[in-house]
Amino acid sequence: MNYDFTSENNYVILGSNGSGKSTLLQVIAGNLTNSEGEIQYQVSGIKYQDETIFTQLSYCAPYLDLFEEFTLTESVEFQEKFKPFQTGLDVKKIIELTELEKSKDKQLKYYSSGMKQRVRLALAILADTPLLLLDEPTSNLDKKSIDWYQSLVTNHSKNRLIIVASNHQENEYPFCNKQLNVENYK
Repeated sequence: MNYDFTSENNYVILGSNGSGKSTLLQVIAGNLTNSEGEIQYQVSGIKYQDETIFTQLSYCAPYLDLFEEFTLTESVEFQEKFKPFQTGLDVKKIIELTELEKSKDKQLKYYSSGMKQRVRLALAILADTPLLLLDEPTSNLDKKSIDWYQSLVTNHSKNRLIIVASNHQENEYPFCNKQLNVENYK
């Protein structure tokens, strides 16, 4: 079975716990090797190999580790060295966009799980990449933070292919116009 993700659309991969959503997203991201089939990447007519696709994508998942000894400011500065942020965004502006300015000099190990998820989301969404992969993006977020997430992704994801993995949490993907249920492919 073949499936093409195209940049004209935003996709949500749906399924119950253990159905393979996160695994599929990790295979697309190049974090895991696929056991069957083949993944082909093409961005603006240029084909990318598995080992170089990381330059073209941003990935966020609640289980990704952050450098807990870093402050928010240090985390943003560190990320900027490896993956550029969108045009017009600097460290100060990114910190403002997280709405965590009061905690910008606090080590991440002292952040709540929701605050850490906001950092992960901001680093992924605000990166200058044509592909954005979000695995259960509203995990650990309260209502106010979910509204923040939806606003951030809406305002900073134009002209990008977005793929969200979700357990049918509709607040994670209101901007997605295509749905793929992994359980239909088993």
